Amino acid sequence: MPAAEAAPVSAREAARLFADIGALASVILAVSGGPDSTALLLLAARWRAARKRGPRLVAVTVDHGLRPGSAREAAMVKRLAADFHVEHRTVRWTGRKPDTGLQEAAREVRYRLLVATARRERARHILTGHTRDDQAETVLFRLARGSGLSGLAGIARTSALDDMTLIRPLLDIPKARLLATLKAAKIPFIDDPSNQDPRFARTRIRQLAPALAREGLDAARLAALARRFGRAEQALARATEQALAHLCRKGSTEPREIVMGGREFAELPAEIALRVLGRAIAQVGREGPVELGKLERLLAAVHPSGATRSRMRRTLAGAMITVDAGKIVVERAPPRRTPAGKMHSVRPRQGKPVKASFTGPG
Repeated sequence: MPAAEAAPVSAREAARLFADIGALASVILAVSGGPDSTALLLLAARWRAARKRGPRLVAVTVDHGLRPGSAREAAMVKRLAADFHVEHRTVRWTGRKPDTGLQEAAREVRYRLLVATARRERARHILTGHTRDDQAETVLFRLARGSGLSGLAGIARTSALDDMTLIRPLLDIPKARLLATLKAAKIPFIDDPSNQDPRFARTRIRQLAPALAREGLDAARLAALARRFGRAEQALARATEQALAHLCRKGSTEPREIVMGGREFAELPAEIALRVLGRAIAQVGREGPVELGKLERLLAAVHPSGATRSRMRRTLAGAMITVDAGKIVVERAPPRRTPAGKMHSVRPRQGKPVKASFTGPG
């Protein structure tokens, strides 16, 4: 939909978009000041005002300190939130920034600071301004990186983050309609120059969008594709749970060991076998979910040409997989050996400390 033809989001639509948060006590709005999050702030504030009741809204701006003027932009969001009678908090990422992987690091920090602020505000739900265009970019981004079915399902409307729930109420709304909403209300927003920086993969993918749309592969089609992959993913996840429960021998589901019958495993469709193996490794290993390519190579070794090997042993993601005597055993791998005098530890990625500062209201 061209921006010139886009219709602003109506009050009736907003009521539908925010219907599932109406009974909550407090909600965090992630507002950077860009068009999508500014539209989220505007629509949420209007919705609550129209109802004359609803959750306490707290807009949170994460100042990454990555460009001059970021503090001024956070102050602009504070003033805008005040105009809408919405509380505002600014949190800042302080300390040294990484030389590589800056966008990924900034994203991780953003979510950790949002979660920390939500806890301080006694909120359990965080709303973000992701749009249909973000969904389309995510599908293309993951397709380019060889993601499997679960990755191509794209962004979910709701997902868990630590003990919080992330909600993306605008996920089915085109960005052009949010721009039209802001234009109609004469609300200013910030245009982040990094969104046009070709050093970043998402920018390069975004620049391909017009050419892809001319061939019929527009944001709406890609979002529909993500929904269909999502349905298939749900069905396969259920089938995987059932297969794993059926394969596990009685009494073999101890936290550190899963034992499966080799013949029954060999009879599984390849996609289900792959997922069963990955689920077993994630449950008993020390390093979480397994990278898809590594898991596919392991399955090819365990399950060559549709028949389980007679004997094999591999380690992957902190788990040891043994095929022997007609069974497959997935158990916790022994700790890795390290040179004398050195300590080895596995530190969860999410546990990395983040230097930050918090400013009270505004």
